[in-house]
Amino acid sequence: MTGTPQLDSKPISADRGTRRSASDCAAPRRRRRWPIVLSVLVGAIALAACAAFETVDYYWQGAAGQWELISRSEPIPDVIGKSDAALAQRLQRIREIRYFASHELGLPDNGSYTRYTDLGRPFVTWNVFATPELSMTPRQWCFPIAGCVNYRGYFREDEAKGEQQRLKASGDDVYIGGVPAYSTLGWFDDPVLSSFVRWPDTEVARLIFHELAHQLVYVKDDTAFNESFATAVEDAGLARWLARERNPALDAQAARSERLRAAFRLLTRDARAQLAALYASDLPAEDKRRVKEETFVAMKGAYDRAKAGEPGLAGYERWFAQSPNNASLAAIGLYNDRVPAFRVLLAEEGNDLPRFYARVRDLAALPKPERDAALTAAAARGPQLAALPRPAGSP
Repeated sequence: MTGTPQLDSKPISADRGTRRSASDCAAPRRRRRWPIVLSVLVGAIALAACAAFETVDYYWQGAAGQWELISRSEPIPDVIGKSDAALAQRLQRIREIRYFASHELGLPDNGSYTRYTDLGRPFVTWNVFATPELSMTPRQWCFPIAGCVNYRGYFREDEAKGEQQRLKASGDDVYIGGVPAYSTLGWFDDPVLSSFVRWPDTEVARLIFHELAHQLVYVKDDTAFNESFATAVEDAGLARWLARERNPALDAQAARSERLRAAFRLLTRDARAQLAALYASDLPAEDKRRVKEETFVAMKGAYDRAKAGEPGLAGYERWFAQSPNNASLAAIGLYNDRVPAFRVLLAEEGNDLPRFYARVRDLAALPKPERDAALTAAAARGPQLAALPRPAGSP
């Protein structure tokens, strides 16, 4: 699965240093609901038979959590017919966004986001990220189907906190991100969830475009590639959706969210760059620890000053309340570092989404070193490309 952690009390999807999730699945497949659910449960048991006890528990909680989501979901028209007016209006709006995603953006046209599940909790899963004490490189966990990813996802917060304590005890920096939604990559019909159904329209649109993008392209063992691609699709999709809506209120809503994202990214980007240089230096470990602490204190001070001038940044208080560390910064990088490269690729394809998707699939087929080199080269072409005239009607 893949899911996006939420960083603040307001949904700011481009910085979701969550979007991924619990147990993990792989490439899209056409499927029927119940036979596949049963096969997942059987598969979890089979995998557990060859695993350590801790891994048995992990696979089982993932299978049970997914079963709960699907078994409790209802067709959206049925929910609209019996719900209060506010929820009915939100679900109808989501149906319109879902139609746009497939018919205007070329995203999968399947049963995802055609059903609704009331979770009864604020997040569907909680993702756990970890790094060594003096490194910005996130740890990986590997699974038989999805390959290696840079997080572990749990359907229960207490289990995520248990994993957090185990990793902390080993000396790691650890961060937990609440996940409002995730993609099963086409294995199941992902439902609309109560964790995001009442978000602003622009943020719901972003989320749906992002999660459906994972069903188009997913590369094992490369979280940064997958998340940055999906973030690039959500950005492009939102621009096209806003152009179609022609609604000044939505334009203002999107502009405000992007302004807050950009301010937050700037704060965290500077700290990440400073820490990466610090950890690569020859300073003694004790000096690195001291400078690390000073860097995080300075980042918090910069945030407080920025918040004084932009009250909307208060939405990131929850992220800062966890005492930011290497892991929380690394989680942000997974979702954003390669986005500029994907934007260049989209521009080079004349902002034609089907051509862009085809080019990304070609990249996905390359060995990781070649894929990384191609994305680095694309990002380097960004300034030159930005100076060229934009095609008429491009977002």
